[in-house]
Amino acid sequence: MPTFSTYEYAYVRVVPRVERGEFLNVGVILFCRTRRFLMTRIKLDAERLQGLAPALDIAVVQEQLALLPRICAGEGPIGQLGQAEAFHWLVAPHSTVIQTSPVHAGMCDDPAQTLEHLVETL
Repeated sequence: MPTFSTYEYAYVRVVPRVERGEFLNVGVILFCRTRRFLMTRIKLDAERLQGLAPALDIAVVQEQLALLPRICAGEGPIGQLGQAEAFHWLVAPHSTVIQTSPVHAGMCDDPAQTLEHLVETL
């Protein structure tokens, strides 16, 4: 019988023009405290983002998105805070091009598999 654990997750969004509120979901951050699991998967559809925001520098967005997995892996000053603190910093409201959705919760027996499922249903 599987052992279920609670987890929290948020979608990662690119918001090219914050004042307009339009966004493209590009990934998921998932945190499972009891399994000591914090990971993000980014799946950027650059062509779709270019259609939404032709003037946006996609390369800069990709560079910034590449920082998220590194933070989750414990790199940099935010990553070194610990998983819970890093997760809450990542999902805190920001008025920037890269934002997250509200945090959602669930239960799973395999956080890595759940993360992949969330990314595929993105």
